[in-house]
Amino acid sequence: MILRNLGTPMARKLIKMVKEVFRESYRAKQFTRTEINERGVLFGVVLLKHKTMDLVLDYFHNRWPKCIICLYNEYTQITGIMNENGYVRESRLPLEKVVKKVSQRRPIMPYFEDIQFSGKEIFETLYKTQNIKERENQRYFKQMIPNMCFKLPGMRNGIEKKFDEKNKKLDDFI
Repeated sequence: MILRNLGTPMARKLIKMVKEVFRESYRAKQFTRTEINERGVLFGVVLLKHKTMDLVLDYFHNRWPKCIICLYNEYTQITGIMNENGYVRESRLPLEKVVKKVSQRRPIMPYFEDIQFSGKEIFETLYKTQNIKERENQRYFKQMIPNMCFKLPGMRNGIEKKFDEKNKKLDDFI
């Protein structure tokens, strides 16, 4: 009865809360830097203030259905785990221990043997190919990626700040 009219204070508050939850899960999906080990365990660190771990785990599970997904929430200090069947578990152990424990029971995945790059090198290569100085639009970049996103775990040590014009060496121009 209260939500019959979207203009009521209760309805507006509920809509605002729903938008905030989905905004947080969207940012976690976009700004989480994950790594994958030789046993098919995908892991990373997120910062979620709301109980949206299942939404983020489900997103990564849909992208990598054959992997076990482990995400550590820095805010609650809980590690969320989703297996290949889509079952979600939570653990209070740190991420490294959970990944080690989950990896022990899995066989080595043969299709990861030919990959010689770490996750950081792959992301840096992708960023170098996509970040072209001549097409840079700082105002649009700031609008699309707010400053608070640079404080998220995936962007904290700033891959974006590393490839700045100030950081170029003289040898780059020769």
